[in-house]
Amino acid sequence: QVQLRESGPGLVAPSQTLSLTCTVSGGSITSNYYYWIWIRQAPGKGLEWIGAINYSGGTYYSPSLRSRTSISRDTSKNQFTLQLSSVTPEDTAIYYCARDKMRSGKTSLYEYENWGQGTQVTVSS
Repeated sequence: QVQLRESGPGLVAPSQTLSLTCTVSGGSITSNYYYWIWIRQAPGKGLEWIGAINYSGGTYYSPSLRSRTSISRDTSKNQFTLQLSSVTPEDTAIYYCARDKMRSGKTSLYEYENWGQGTQVTVSS
């Protein structure tokens, strides 16, 4: 059973860089055909796809967040990370990591094959 767990600071100051790590157990992030995905849900809003990294290290980003987003991985630790720069209070959300064979297009967390419990990130001074 693949399990994902998000970790990182819960509070980030405006204009700083948000950095989160997703640690994967029970499966390898180099497994063929899977995408490793970051998504978020802001208060009162729907699920927003941030980006993904595939099994060979290729990256994909939301057009609206592309200029501020970087997704990378550490295969030795079986982890992948999200960095979102120049954050504002509008980036306050619960951030989730997930795994699926589809890169994007899902509107509910439950449509993903696997997902983490989520981590609250608040952008505030």
